[in-house]
Amino acid sequence: MALDRRDAIALSVSALLAACSRPGPPKRPPPTGRHFDPAVLDRGFAGLAKRALPGAFAMGVLDLKTNETWYWNTDRAFPLTGSAAAPVVAAALGQVDIGKLALGEAAPLMAAAIDRSDRAAIDALMDRIGGPASVTTWLQQKGVAGLRVDRRQSEVLADLAGAEPLPPPRRRRRRAEADPAPGEPASPERRQAAMDAFIVDPRDSSTVPAALGFLALLKSGALLTAASTARLLAWMYRAPGGLFRTGLPAPVSFARALGATPTDLGFTPAAAEMGIANWPDGRAFALAGFLVGSTATADARNGLFADAARLASRAIG
Repeated sequence: MALDRRDAIALSVSALLAACSRPGPPKRPPPTGRHFDPAVLDRGFAGLAKRALPGAFAMGVLDLKTNETWYWNTDRAFPLTGSAAAPVVAAALGQVDIGKLALGEAAPLMAAAIDRSDRAAIDALMDRIGGPASVTTWLQQKGVAGLRVDRRQSEVLADLAGAEPLPPPRRRRRRAEADPAPGEPASPERRQAAMDAFIVDPRDSSTVPAALGFLALLKSGALLTAASTARLLAWMYRAPGGLFRTGLPAPVSFARALGATPTDLGFTPAAAEMGIANWPDGRAFALAGFLVGSTATADARNGLFADAARLASRAIG
C-alpha cells in the first residue's frame, strides 16, 4: 500500500516518540572520576526531536569503557544512506583478512567510500565481495543484528527518485507502462511517493542500538584483525566534515561515517552519521544519529546534529 507523506512522517514520528530507554548503571566508574549522565540527554533531547518535526530525529550514545548506553528510539530502523560505507568497508576488510581480497587494489575504493561517502566506490566494493547480501551476512556472523545492506547505492538512489535504474549487462526486466524509461526523471508525484515510502523502508537501514553495537565491536577489535581495524579507524578519523563534529569539544577526535539523501521538492528523506568520539582523558563514546522526513534547510539539519553532539558532550562531562 502506498504511503503519502503525512502517513509516512506520522509513522516515523510516532515511532520516535515511543521510546527513550537505556540499560542499567555502568559496570565501573570512568578512571577520571567523571560520570556519563544520561539524564542530561533525557532532559534535552526532546527539544531537539521537536525541532526536527515534521521529521523524526533519533540518537544513541554508548560509553565504550563502561558500556552505559542512552538511546532515543529503539523501536525502528532508519535509512543508512552513505553511512553504509562503514559496514561495507568493514566487510571488504574482512575479506582482506582471510586472503580473499587484495588490499592494494581495494584500498583506494575504501578510502573514497569513507572520505566522501562515494556511492560509486561503495558499489564497487560490494561488487567485489559478492554484493549487498554478503555485507549483511558478514555482519550477522560477527554478531551485528539490526543493521542490513540490501541494495547497491545506485539502486537506492533510483528507488528514492521513483526512477527505473539503468539495468546492468545481461539483466533486463519488463517495464510497466507507468514506469519511466531507464534513467528518465520521474514526475513530481512519483518522486513524492517514492520519498514517502523510502523513510519507512526496512531495507538498507539500521536501528540505533545496532549502529552503536557495530561501532563498539569495531573499536574493540572484534570485527577485524588489528591491522584492518586500525586502517578503517584511520580512514574514519581523517575523513573531513561531519554532522556531529562541529558540536564536539575541540580536543575531541572523531571517526565518522555519514551520508544524506538528496533534497527534492523541499524534502530531505534521510541523513545519518555514526562515529567514535575520543576524549583527551582516554574516554571513548560511540554516537549514532538519524534524521528522516525533514523539511528543514541544510543549515537547520546540520544544526540539529551539532546541537545533539553538544548535548551529548554535556552528558559526558
